[in-house]
Amino acid sequence: MADLVSHPDEVKVVSRRFGQGAANLDRYLELDGYKAVQKALSIGPDAVINEMKASNLRGRGGAGFPTGMKWSFVPKQAPKPKYVLCNGDESEPGTCKDRLILEHDPHSVIEGVVVAGIAVGSHTGYIYIRGEYRYLSEIMQKALADAYARGFLGKNIFGSGYDFDVYWHGGAGAYEVGEESALMESLEGKRGVPRIRPPFPAVVGLWGGPTVINNVETLASVPHIMLGGGEWYASLGTPKNGGTRLFCLSGHVAKPGVYELPLGYNLKKMIFEVGGGIRDGNKLKAVTPGGSSTPVLKADECDVGMDFDQLMKAGSMLGSGGVVVLDDTTCMVKYLQRIMMFYQHESCGWCIPCREGTDWLKKTLNRFHAGGGVEKDIGNIQYLAENMLGRTFCPLGDAAAMPAISIVKKYRNEFEDHLNGRPCPLEAKALEAVPA
Repeated sequence: MADLVSHPDEVKVVSRRFGQGAANLDRYLELDGYKAVQKALSIGPDAVINEMKASNLRGRGGAGFPTGMKWSFVPKQAPKPKYVLCNGDESEPGTCKDRLILEHDPHSVIEGVVVAGIAVGSHTGYIYIRGEYRYLSEIMQKALADAYARGFLGKNIFGSGYDFDVYWHGGAGAYEVGEESALMESLEGKRGVPRIRPPFPAVVGLWGGPTVINNVETLASVPHIMLGGGEWYASLGTPKNGGTRLFCLSGHVAKPGVYELPLGYNLKKMIFEVGGGIRDGNKLKAVTPGGSSTPVLKADECDVGMDFDQLMKAGSMLGSGGVVVLDDTTCMVKYLQRIMMFYQHESCGWCIPCREGTDWLKKTLNRFHAGGGVEKDIGNIQYLAENMLGRTFCPLGDAAAMPAISIVKKYRNEFEDHLNGRPCPLEAKALEAVPA
């Protein structure tokens, strides 16, 4: 892995143990490890949930749902066992933050799972890790074994009389199981396809029992909130958007990397100050602010705060925090083509709008960019995407539709240029480099 990056504007909360050997249990304990679990055991479930609500922590996997509210939906009494499920199936293009947490601070994830279990009255947790993250799974398995050996997991944790077990589970390489209901299907040993909702997981989840599902970064934030307090964490961000965020800054920037910045940090400042500006002297063209599934922002739309609410007002989404920067050499038709190739490949095929829609969009874009496009293709791409939006069992259909709609609307001129025989930006740049 590349060296860890840093910037003076960073506020290190989740990343404060990175590079300090915290995957080792003794080192983790030196850095306040497992104190949050002990505090949660002492103050009780209701107080833990209230602390989470006060923190304004929102889901870091993409949906941005308030964590404390999600935990409060789990019924106090239930006929079936309750579960806590950590979603470590990080597969969104442009996103690579959870792997750093799992590599450098795996015990924080375990600790977050246990605290969540105490909050909702669960005694079993699962950490589901993306299949391609094999080396991270080995790190997590060792961390779990070490925690069991010290009595931090299993029977009577910390001598409290409370039992809690945590298990690791590896995925099989499917983007679709990042969706929480498909994740549960996969964990149960079935094909990873989404469930119809309602019922929602908080009431009927894993094996029919009430289930809390949170992202790796969300759960890794929990121990810090427990020790620092909900109000402190909330003060780091903006109203209703508490804390910090690991932003994965990639693409055509001089200093790509994962940076932990306060929620609400200005996107333009992130690109030009934290990221060092656009590389090779080129100009900013577009940004996907939250992974490939989020609507693109044009260069003149990037003066916006990076939190859930401000980006929603700007017509996009914070998503998974994968900030992909595109310069003026980028062909937006080609970019959309590449996005659609991914979503068509990763569609589980469960519902027609997604299965057929992504396939037709991919085929149309392949033909269009190869020079076989016709004028009606432009309208058809937008029409197909708009008819996928909100009509699928899970958000994968939306993930494919939203960038397509935004790119056609904002860069229609590039589609028209392809029809009129003018070279796309990629080809134009190549022609400039050819000696006369």
